[in-house]
Amino acid sequence: MNQQPLSNEILESLLLRVNKPARYIGGELHSVVKNRTDCRFGFAFPDTYDIGMSFMGMQILYDILNKDSNVACERVFAPANDMEKIMREENVPLFTLETKTPLAQLDILGFTLQYELSYSNILNMLELSQIPFLAKERDEEYPLLIGGGPCAFNPEPLADFFDAFLVGDGEDAILQICHAYIENKKRGGIKKELLQKIASIDGVYVPSFYEPHYNEDGTLKEYQILEKGVSIPVKKRVAQNLDTCSYPLNPLVPLTETVHERAVIETFRGCTRGCRFCQAGMIYRPVRERKQDTILHLAKEQLKSTGHEELSLLSLSTSDHSCFEPLVTDLIEYCEENHISLSLPSLRLDNFSFQILGQIQKARKTGLTFAPEAGTQRLRNVINKGITEEDIMCSIEKAIRMGWNHVKLYFMIGLPTETFEDLEGIIHLTKRILSANRDIRGPKGNRFRITVSVSNFVPKPFTPFQWVAQDSEELLREKHDYLRNGLRLKQVQFNYHDTETSLLEAIFARGDRRLSNLLIQAHKNGAKMDGWSEYFCGECWKLALTQTETNREFYATRERSPEETMPWDIIDCGVRKDFLWTEWERALGEHITEDCRIRCDGCGIKTLANCELEGIDG
Repeated sequence: MNQQPLSNEILESLLLRVNKPARYIGGELHSVVKNRTDCRFGFAFPDTYDIGMSFMGMQILYDILNKDSNVACERVFAPANDMEKIMREENVPLFTLETKTPLAQLDILGFTLQYELSYSNILNMLELSQIPFLAKERDEEYPLLIGGGPCAFNPEPLADFFDAFLVGDGEDAILQICHAYIENKKRGGIKKELLQKIASIDGVYVPSFYEPHYNEDGTLKEYQILEKGVSIPVKKRVAQNLDTCSYPLNPLVPLTETVHERAVIETFRGCTRGCRFCQAGMIYRPVRERKQDTILHLAKEQLKSTGHEELSLLSLSTSDHSCFEPLVTDLIEYCEENHISLSLPSLRLDNFSFQILGQIQKARKTGLTFAPEAGTQRLRNVINKGITEEDIMCSIEKAIRMGWNHVKLYFMIGLPTETFEDLEGIIHLTKRILSANRDIRGPKGNRFRITVSVSNFVPKPFTPFQWVAQDSEELLREKHDYLRNGLRLKQVQFNYHDTETSLLEAIFARGDRRLSNLLIQAHKNGAKMDGWSEYFCGECWKLALTQTETNREFYATRERSPEETMPWDIIDCGVRKDFLWTEWERALGEHITEDCRIRCDGCGIKTLANCELEGIDG
């Protein structure tokens, strides 16, 4: 294909007709433009600029790739509906922000796979780029298509579309892929030879080198290896030392409003808590920390280079950092001196956390968030959420006394073994908090508000709940109605997640290669932006399910046996399958498994990562 970079004249004519034109112009502070390189890499985020520019993973890989003199990394996001409409009318292909290069002219196009509801956007972006959907239909003229991110841990629903997947940490592997491309290009190699080369890189899965076979009942039987020398399963890539990994000191600063506008420092990766519903807590093992001094240095440099007036720490459980108290003490001192606001998400609300929250929210105490996840102690034991109702009440009562007027409570419904007594526990806990507020504040407590938000449980690969059935749409709606009626209380707001999108998420989270037909048909029906409630088209998906004869119950609401071969068994996330099954049995027995920092239960990650973690033995 011979598509030319978009001219300034054409771009200006488009931008005059859309909302938020700054989404499409590039030129942000710290953006990098390289006109000549051996490998032009397109980082594609399958959602709008507003969402994608808040993703720290993009900033990390953009920085790493552009530090290499032989590689140019450019960005592309899903256009909003108004821009897409005009591009289709004018036959303008989707282009990168940095050089306005059509995506079909790139050497490598890499999509980050952050959530299943973005899959339809991938096809829409490929169509806008005039790139064939299926890998087998793309010849040497088209870019190498790779995917990475958490959803790459079950790559099979997208396997027909991608040439390769990078599973696990990308800091080192992404450069190895680019260098393999450059080497193959210089010696005149073909795409098949490139795929053979990158398949030898730790963490890289090339779907065309494996063929799935199925049993008569539709379950997966096995994978057949089609290429000599490839491994099965493919082991995830692990960055051994996060403290020495490259991290951007000069991140991109958006030109228009985005979801988050702040400096962000990842303090550590992974989690030791072992919540049984949490995929991130399993696939990002082992825990790797950045040192206190490194975090302070990165924070100061980012704030200086960007001019941001807010700093946030990024991790799955911020207060679990081994040097959390001295680290936060130093950050508070620096932020106060420089008039920077500090955001500390995912806190364990103990005495120290309340002390620092009170300090950083002196003037205006915003809402406090608690995530009990389940309404009863029995169910919290099932999911291995190591907190009690008394822990929750103690923290909330302390917050009320310190002046907080808004508490947010997050729960999941549809959890394994859940009953309506567990739902009643959510209502009981909410009423108990209201009562505590009245007891502490009396008539002055009328301004106090509680937001109760429930999401629908989706069983995810590589968790102890990967075998369980998701609740049906009908049962989830019944549970929503039960909670809505029970929470019709003054000072309480109840929010809940859509059931149709939860079902769709479960289908693709636990799906196999045969779902490519469903995704293509849903795209033809008009599905896109499925993560946005205002754009989600349930009818598009219902029709596609019928047209492709896809059995939703088979993928989402069917319980799976321990003997069944899972589509994601092609990947080794480092946590052993027998450990996950043992955790499922412990869940059924309502037994708690201790934090990994207290005791190692031998999940297998230490063997895969070859890591020496202080305090972890096994």
